Amino acid sequence: MFNRIQGPRQLAAITCISLLAGCGLMSSGESDDTEPIVVGTTSAPSTLDPAASWDGSWELFRNVYQTLVSFPSGASEPKPDAAERCEFTDPSNSVYHCKLREGMAFSNGDKLDAAAVKYSFDRIRRINVKGGPEGLLGSLKSVEVKGDRDVTFTLNKPDATFPFVLATPAMSIVDPAEYPADAVRDDGKIAGSGPYALDAYTDGDKAELVKNDHYDGFAERKNSAVTIRYFKDSASMVGALRAKKIDATYRGLAASDVVGLQGKQAKDGIQLVEGAGMEISYLVFNPKDPWARKSAVRKAVAQVVDRGAIAHKIYQDTVEPLYSMVPRGLTGHTTGFFDDFGDPNAAKAKAILTRAGITDRVPLTLWYTTDRYGSATGAEFTELKRQLDASGLFDVTIKGRPWKTFEAGYRKGEYPAFGRGWFPDFPDADNFIAPFVGQQNALGTPYTSKEITDDLLPQSRRESDRAAVVGQFKRAQQILVDDARLLPLWQGKQYIAASEEISGGERALDPSTIMMMWELQRKTSW
Repeated sequence: MFNRIQGPRQLAAITCISLLAGCGLMSSGESDDTEPIVVGTTSAPSTLDPAASWDGSWELFRNVYQTLVSFPSGASEPKPDAAERCEFTDPSNSVYHCKLREGMAFSNGDKLDAAAVKYSFDRIRRINVKGGPEGLLGSLKSVEVKGDRDVTFTLNKPDATFPFVLATPAMSIVDPAEYPADAVRDDGKIAGSGPYALDAYTDGDKAELVKNDHYDGFAERKNSAVTIRYFKDSASMVGALRAKKIDATYRGLAASDVVGLQGKQAKDGIQLVEGAGMEISYLVFNPKDPWARKSAVRKAVAQVVDRGAIAHKIYQDTVEPLYSMVPRGLTGHTTGFFDDFGDPNAAKAKAILTRAGITDRVPLTLWYTTDRYGSATGAEFTELKRQLDASGLFDVTIKGRPWKTFEAGYRKGEYPAFGRGWFPDFPDADNFIAPFVGQQNALGTPYTSKEITDDLLPQSRRESDRAAVVGQFKRAQQILVDDARLLPLWQGKQYIAASEEISGGERALDPSTIMMMWELQRKTSW
């Protein structure tokens, strides 16, 4: 709904989704079938505590925790969820008020009131996990409560995107009785107020979700229970789907598996839903590394990298080349890296290095995570090495680590350059720029750009009409191109592969590409 690209690919996606959606209209309410729907993914949570997560852990959080506002299926703006209503109370977009639904409770029966909301936000800021969600709250000055149901957020500057921030799973409401005020909860348990309760959890293996009888929100559960299975790679996940050990897959489907499923759906009894996506992949250069800190080195890499080859050879056109940190389909998108660097050209890259006095091959180590963004990541970095080495300008080494150790390494500044993926917190160009700049950011390393943080973002956040701030976002993107600290590579699409017995896949993805498990249903239970 946010991708404004027109053409055959979009038409094909809409056609596929419409065929599936037609079936879902026959059903309403929650299924009586108690057999869990089993969903596979290669994206296991790094933590179960919202105060510590700014990553793919959110997919689990969306289903077991609750936020004041959230995105119902098909919505492009957040709507009240734990709240009965929310709104800015001043014309400058600096004071935001929410009134909670009456009689709210957590899955354990504890009372969910305004004090619990304030507690949840205060602990995020107090704990302040490095690279964690505190970075999303840069505009928040204070949280005040009145009685059991009224919560007021006072901002230190106008921010029309604040409701979008509140809708992120990082802002999940937690039970003060079970979550320490100044430390991350690490006992493997969850007390939330979402559509499901966490019945059992095995790190790296599975999460078993059951109906939360205390839930009060907009979600209409189409099933009674969901089990999320975590896989190391796409091949084993798709194998489990074909063997009917799982009912659906999401997050981490390899390009080869997507292509293999296309055209074989009827034969194998598997349906494949394709939708417009906003996932992006990019390289991060460490400003403290002796080589990566050099602007000429970063720009030479930008001049050599062939995104089209990566998209076609490695991902078999299941992704598209990306030339800006803001993806296609969002207001304000540009093609800055293509405009400035054009097609890959080793001669131009050599000239960039020569002007900087660099005449020998540049030694550069590229790091990637082996189990976070899909099994094609290793092949992608092998292709990057091939391209850079073939230019005669670089001597590249590639290394991989599992996500948890990989994440710890980049937060310590160990890597000269490393690959990251980004699934949007919310569908706005702001969310593809703001998270990467400033002292507290999603990169785990400071990125100072005063024009972006002090001028362009504050200007854009005063404006509720997001189409009116295209100029600010275009300028911000050009600054990122000029710095070349971040190098966008590709923009992905969304795919859900599911048994033909499962419906609702087309409705299960929110604008942040998080799966809303409650939309899935067995056709046999109608």
